[in-house]
Amino acid sequence: MAQMIILPAVAMGLIIGIYEALVVHRDVTVPTHRMGHAAHALILSIVFVFCSMNADFVYSSIPALKSIPLLGNVIVFRIAVGLLAAIKIHATSLAIKGTVGSTRGMGETWIHSILIGGLVATSPYLYPLVQPMLPTWLK
Repeated sequence: MAQMIILPAVAMGLIIGIYEALVVHRDVTVPTHRMGHAAHALILSIVFVFCSMNADFVYSSIPALKSIPLLGNVIVFRIAVGLLAAIKIHATSLAIKGTVGSTRGMGETWIHSILIGGLVATSPYLYPLVQPMLPTWLK
């Protein structure tokens, strides 16, 4: 079984999730909704980044992925995870836009969604740039 990268994946997921949560915080007016959407953003960002940074572990856990054309390539796999993250962000944004009540609606655009998805997909390559700024226990 492949070795897992845990703390760096959590750190990058938290950084990306906090950014997403701040954007959500700006657009949602109901405090309980803010908390729920922020938790959703943080948890799923960590999960997506974990998959992106641990492609070998995911392949060893789900061997069938390796046999899917193109998806067996690590770079394509990371891009697919990033696209899933972008679709999730945009779908959540659309769901909130349709909500009636005191929620003002989300300002999420495809550009923002793809930016977050791109950060998720490139997190294994961005981590060496971020690592020097992290506390010792997260390295």
